[in-house]
Amino acid sequence: MEKTDITIPQEFRDICPIEDKDFHNAMTLLVQEPGFRHIVNMVMPEAKYSQLKALLLSLNTKQEFQLKVMKPFMDSLIAKTRTELTASGMENISKDKAYTYITNHRDIVMDSAHLGYTLLKDGFDACEIAIGNNLLIYDWIKKLVRLNKCFIVKRNLGRLETLAAAIQLSKYIHFTLTEKNASIWIAQREGRCKDSNDRTQESLIKMLAIGDRSKTFLENLKELNLTPASLSYEYDPNDYLKAKEFLMKTKNPNFKKSPDDDLISMKTGISDYKGHVHVAFTPCINDQLDRIPEDLDRLLAQQRVCNIIDNAIHSNYKIFKTNYMAHDMLFGKEEFAQEYTAEEKSGFKDYLNSQIDKTDIKLSDMDRNYMFKTMLEMYSNPLTNQIEALG
Repeated sequence: MEKTDITIPQEFRDICPIEDKDFHNAMTLLVQEPGFRHIVNMVMPEAKYSQLKALLLSLNTKQEFQLKVMKPFMDSLIAKTRTELTASGMENISKDKAYTYITNHRDIVMDSAHLGYTLLKDGFDACEIAIGNNLLIYDWIKKLVRLNKCFIVKRNLGRLETLAAAIQLSKYIHFTLTEKNASIWIAQREGRCKDSNDRTQESLIKMLAIGDRSKTFLENLKELNLTPASLSYEYDPNDYLKAKEFLMKTKNPNFKKSPDDDLISMKTGISDYKGHVHVAFTPCINDQLDRIPEDLDRLLAQQRVCNIIDNAIHSNYKIFKTNYMAHDMLFGKEEFAQEYTAEEKSGFKDYLNSQIDKTDIKLSDMDRNYMFKTMLEMYSNPLTNQIEALG
């Protein structure tokens, strides 16, 4: 279980979650923010703000916030969006041990929310969550996420600042695992993998291994108990928004999303239909790290670690009919036709076209075809990668 009486060193104060001793004061400021009230009214229209405010002001710790606010919110959200959330591999983790859960990245908010909710529901402590400062476009959002056990990943910095931020982040993660005995969630890459072709970034492994300079690369990684978890979505409500972004980049290679685009993606991912979502916890990879030679070239060792994580994630996807249908439609085959009916395939085509219809720009027939093919790739890539991983 997490140690809650640990004093946070000064060097981590600007990135760590708000400490419990400061929780009530921070919450008092948050509930007065108009932006926070607006987002609550948007995602919880049935809630009376005055009642929610009274509940929030009665809390004194992040754990209380998780159990009394976030868990009931997730209960309601899952029911409202008709999401079926399942899990496997819980036997691979222990309530007495801290882990670095590293997952594929589909949804800005809901990836960590689904994993954290699964842990809470099974009696585990909620894990701390890595979140990029590029998403914290308002001060109240930064305050909210830090009250919700998030720690900040600094991005878009100069070269020297980037190195300093990576050292600070790595040290904080090691401190959290070893001193606080608290688990964390971090995505395998910076930003969502919009084509669902999930690959772990070597820069992430390099950052995690900085830790203690007196220890070896592999010793630092083993200290973190890296535990891959595979997130599978039957439907991705942001599929058309991701396809639109790919389309815009074909027209303008320098195209970049605005902060408002991220807010739209967050709201869509939270509130729209996802169907069946599955979280698969795989074993900690320390045993596999032990098989990497200590004298192996550092770059090769980083690649080996990435391959281990990727294989665990790819092997443990839950494959849905949407994946089988997309794979066959993309490659013009009927390799998996036994997994779905002709009616289901027709319905999936209608779904993809209805998603494209939501796009807020004028589309030519060529644009629509491009988006349709791009969305097929998104849904087929998990199956393609699993086939390769399982040999």
